[in-house]
Amino acid sequence: PHNIDYSLGSLHLGPIILPTTRLLAALAAVLFTVLLYLFLYFTRPGKAIRAVANNRTAAELMGIPSAQVLALSFGLGTMMAAVAGGLIATFFPFTILSGGTYELKSFVICVLGGLGHPLGALVGGLALGGLEGLIPTFMPVSWVPVVEFGLFVLVLLVRPSGLFGAK
Repeated sequence: PHNIDYSLGSLHLGPIILPTTRLLAALAAVLFTVLLYLFLYFTRPGKAIRAVANNRTAAELMGIPSAQVLALSFGLGTMMAAVAGGLIATFFPFTILSGGTYELKSFVICVLGGLGHPLGALVGGLALGGLEGLIPTFMPVSWVPVVEFGLFVLVLLVRPSGLFGAK
């Protein structure tokens, strides 16, 4: 395992001590989320991405080059994954196989929020993060994945399209 020991000190707020690297990582995540939302909803390429995601055939009939849009989407996804990996590497050790845990969590987050809905993914991520922070205060840490997947199954039973997904 490799670790990038990078510290910017800590922020002390009474009894709470926040490492500055984690605070900056959280701010960077929020910034990238806002930028992605603005890109998808207020730019021409973003609207093309949403059009191809909704109905590829109709988008092609409207003159949108779907192959180029899919390549742009892949590039954006790769860029976002690289930024997330770089931020995570500043406070967790990693190996070549470390992404499996994050891959599974991101799948659960996307399905919880509703596939194809950025705001739903944000809410799903905040809900899972809140659960991961609260559950260890009431029960052993080993129960965190059990509760998370229990919530996942419950949401799928009640709302199969996710919390913000279309009906």
